[in-house]
Amino acid sequence: MNDNNSMNKVFIDGSAGTTGLRIYERLSARDDLQLITLSEASRKDPAARKEAIHEAGVVFLCLPDAAAVEAVELAEGSDTVIIDTSTAHRTAPGWAYGFPELKGYRDVIRNSKRIANPGCHASGFIALVKPLIDEGLIAPDTALSCFSLTGYSGGGKKMIAEYEAPERDPLFKGPRQYGLTQQHKHLKEMSYVCNLETAPIFSPIVADYYAGMEVSIPLFAKNLKGNIDNLKEIFKAYYPGPLVHFDDAADENGFLSASAFAGRDDMQILVSGNDDRILLTARFDNLGKGASGAAVQNLNLVLGLDETTSLVLG
Repeated sequence: MNDNNSMNKVFIDGSAGTTGLRIYERLSARDDLQLITLSEASRKDPAARKEAIHEAGVVFLCLPDAAAVEAVELAEGSDTVIIDTSTAHRTAPGWAYGFPELKGYRDVIRNSKRIANPGCHASGFIALVKPLIDEGLIAPDTALSCFSLTGYSGGGKKMIAEYEAPERDPLFKGPRQYGLTQQHKHLKEMSYVCNLETAPIFSPIVADYYAGMEVSIPLFAKNLKGNIDNLKEIFKAYYPGPLVHFDDAADENGFLSASAFAGRDDMQILVSGNDDRILLTARFDNLGKGASGAAVQNLNLVLGLDETTSLVLG
């Protein structure tokens, strides 16, 4: 069983993956935490993992879904707080959804032993849609569509190696759309957290740059219970910052770069368009607020710290 003195002990199960490595890099520089590590020979050994999980106060799971489920089973009998970065528990009963900026979520996360870190694309979609559902500007049965640009680091080690290979496929030079069957793994949490009755049409696109994400949702004003000014007012009130913030405009000569927030842990919310056709956009780093940054924010909340501790803003 864990005690209060063990809360500063952290174990990253799956520290060899992209998200796990980023979390390790962030936490290894902190003097308020003690990182539990396993040797290369034992990092996949269930007995060694179980011992580390039970010793730690907080465990990050940076694993495939099946291995994440196994890790939760290994944690039985401990008081360890688990922050799972896989998709395994994002809609599971008893798990807090780790997006503190959503109304009422921060205290739930702070007091939870089981926290599901949001998906990267899903973070942008939910940040844009959830406030509008909460405030009644759109109905839960609204049919939505969403497109999302991401850097290739979102595909993990394999995709990074493919994009950075000297003899890579020439098709990688252009943006590539995927999730063509409309069965993307983030759709479930997008619908669940926003209480949508119909999953959105979702078009994710990976492009030839390392990191950064731009999630956009088009809306017709006629489908809103309000107007573009009401949208801006709601986002401004809902997201006072510092990690998620509404900005009136982005001065990039009429363009919006998907890599503008690369290397950062905050998220920018924008409302563009006109009185008839409106575009909602969330920009952030798929490795920051879309993955490891969000996980560290949740750790900070659990430990009772300022949630921006060791995060990069602005």
